[in-house]
Amino acid sequence: MDAARWVVCLLVTVICLSCAAAATAAVRSPAARLHRHLKRLNKPAVKSIESPDGDMIDCVHISHQPAFDHPYLKNHTIQMRPNYHPEGLYEESKASSSGGERPMAQLWHQNGRCPEGTVPIRRTRKDDLLRASSMRRYGRKRRAAANPMSVSPTMLNEGGHQHAIAYVQGDKYYGAKATINVWAPKIEQPNEFSLSQLWILGGSFGEDLNSIEAGWQVSPDLYGDNNTRLFTYWTSDAYQATGCYNMLCSGFIQINNQIAMGASIFPTSSYSGSQYDISILIWKDPKEGNWWMQFGKDYVLGYWPSFLFSYLADSASMVEWGGEVVNSQADGVHTSTQMGSGHFPEEGFGRASYFKGVQVVDSSNNLGAPRGGLGTFTEQSSCYDVQSGSNADWGTYFYYGGPGEELQLPVTGGLSS
Repeated sequence: MDAARWVVCLLVTVICLSCAAAATAAVRSPAARLHRHLKRLNKPAVKSIESPDGDMIDCVHISHQPAFDHPYLKNHTIQMRPNYHPEGLYEESKASSSGGERPMAQLWHQNGRCPEGTVPIRRTRKDDLLRASSMRRYGRKRRAAANPMSVSPTMLNEGGHQHAIAYVQGDKYYGAKATINVWAPKIEQPNEFSLSQLWILGGSFGEDLNSIEAGWQVSPDLYGDNNTRLFTYWTSDAYQATGCYNMLCSGFIQINNQIAMGASIFPTSSYSGSQYDISILIWKDPKEGNWWMQFGKDYVLGYWPSFLFSYLADSASMVEWGGEVVNSQADGVHTSTQMGSGHFPEEGFGRASYFKGVQVVDSSNNLGAPRGGLGTFTEQSSCYDVQSGSNADWGTYFYYGGPGEELQLPVTGGLSS
């Protein structure tokens, strides 16, 4: 009898241990990790809107957005409006109204809007995570800011990123603005992207770079399609462990219920046809110190709290505007991924992509043209180039971009000022 009872107890123990092991394995399985990651990214929605392009936009209560996963934001009081806008922002100027046509803000607006008290967030799907090199790296750039001071062949195309930019440096900057021509450049490889943006930069181009970025991009790897999309990015350690695109990590606090980061912009410009552009302003609130973003004339989107950064907690030391692509080809064969319109700057309006009304915010919170003009930089001008200028209609401006190539290309880029 005792032996039988002992056998039964042993069997029960073995079964329990097996069940526990199976349960542990299930929790640690790739599918379980994927599910947990999606749950962290996709917050409960008050309302969901399906966009004509297939995106799902979740209207999330403003206090439940991903920003508040950050330990330093657990008891944060949301700043619902900036204390100050830059002086000169609302003055009438030809530069803000000539040469382009205002696009519909975002495609998902065709099917609805998010209610007051919520923020629109593009839903992350399982396929989005599966396309990434790893779940940990999902939504993160590799090293990407252009360093105009380094034009040596050994630094060319580091990490596969190439640029055609205008820039300012040598002062303290508290914000920047530009109106950006919107296109739908062709992407050769799914792991490549093409974007047009502004960079607010602090620190060195080593391990401690601080960057706040915003503009439009085409990125099949990140979004699963070739749509042109509004995006933001931030990092405080040169794209290593901090920061992300859009709302894919804690950091940026959104207050606006009209514009979704990562959602499609429509329509886009056409060669020798209608031209469309968007306006982006990023500036540092002189009172609270947070970095704010405004889209167009009407949409103050939200802010990056100053504590996220080291150098940018004070000011920026450089501002860049322009285009960036990923070139994944090797052995001197260059991608045909386009930058901007895919055409060189000398083709001009209606054919080449432009930035106009390029301005910076100074230490007195005044918005104006950069003193001393713009420097320009490109790694390979035979693939992507940049040409700057100024006039009464557009203020400080530049054309940029190019087609890329699939040829053996010499190092012909460089620095100008």
